[in-house]
Amino acid sequence: MMSRQSPLHLFEGYGIELEYMIVDRDSLAVRPVTDRLLQQVAGKIVNEIEVGPLCWSNELVLHVLELKTNGPAASLVGLADLFQAGVLKANEKLAPLHCRLLGTAMHPLMDPHRETVLWPHENSRIYDAYNRIFGCQGHGWSNVQSMHINLPFADDEEFGRLHAAIRLVLPLLPALAASSPLVDGRLSGLLDNRLEFYRNNQLKIPEIAGQIIPEAVFSRADYQQQILALTYRAIASFDTDGVLQEEWLNSRGAIARFERNAIEIRVLDIQECPKADLAIAALIVSLVQALCNERWQSQRHQREIPVDPLAELFRRTLQGGGDMVNEPAYLACFGVLDERISVADLWRLIYDQLEYEIAEEYRSPLELILRRGPLAQRILEALPRDFGPKEIVSVYRQLADCLLQGELYHG
Repeated sequence: MMSRQSPLHLFEGYGIELEYMIVDRDSLAVRPVTDRLLQQVAGKIVNEIEVGPLCWSNELVLHVLELKTNGPAASLVGLADLFQAGVLKANEKLAPLHCRLLGTAMHPLMDPHRETVLWPHENSRIYDAYNRIFGCQGHGWSNVQSMHINLPFADDEEFGRLHAAIRLVLPLLPALAASSPLVDGRLSGLLDNRLEFYRNNQLKIPEIAGQIIPEAVFSRADYQQQILALTYRAIASFDTDGVLQEEWLNSRGAIARFERNAIEIRVLDIQECPKADLAIAALIVSLVQALCNERWQSQRHQREIPVDPLAELFRRTLQGGGDMVNEPAYLACFGVLDERISVADLWRLIYDQLEYEIAEEYRSPLELILRRGPLAQRILEALPRDFGPKEIVSVYRQLADCLLQGELYHG
């Protein structure tokens, strides 16, 4: 979340949002008690409350809590510790309810048609509208937890540079951050099921999400005309009261928030602990900054990459990091001269070039992720061949402990 009277320039501030499930301490089943948690802290049921340097807020469903920076942070350095303190505080408040927080992007055993409880308090008109149009009792709505990164821009020129860079990075992100390998207690063949559901949950009105990768538009006027206006028109007959005619209706993988002069990256699965999330954020920010500064290729070259091959690469990357990138013009944007390389190897090459621009506290977590694979891969490696609910709960209890302790999961 970014908010400030005068807009920040590129990379002068960072808004980080982390979403967590609230689960039973023993069974790890989801528990719809976010309103009771916020009421404990605020003295009344609220949508959002400041807790130290963070804000705590509700989401669409009653079993999810969002922790976010209270306005833009000047640096990513030290943010993992601030979020970890927030996690500990929330767990302390949840203890009397016999609940705790759990990371990862999807609950592996949740039945969303039976267990979904929508937020019934302030702003419920918005959630009711979504539910009426799309039906929110499904994995793509009620069983999705993510990290959002908000990056600022001060004017149209900065917006164009930032949007061009982020478009190129989006297809690679699932190979770094996938943490949702299980649905309904079973494997689907994807490492990032959250994004597969996210990609399809609004197909009734396809203009809302497009191809997830945003179109090649690089000015506010073009964005308003080619993305936002099209989206508003598409939903108008369903949203007769105009409740959803806002910038956040746009569900692409990165969305422009002109009201706060920021672009919000939305395709990152939440990890097992804030240290992992902030490490991933640090690598992404360094990469986006290098692209904005035209380290390897000019802005003109970056803007010429069309949406279709980016969207196709994104869809393949949901399966893991082994898929091959064979677009020389795209690879050249990252200074890679190979004509063919796996997404996982591309990330390792990118990290080798950016390592010393990333805060030291985040290098060790990144090296684990790049060496062992994303969290989804480590979860799968920890499960026995013939696993069932008992084995799944055992692994996810370890993940809940990782969140409590602020440590990455080795499996």
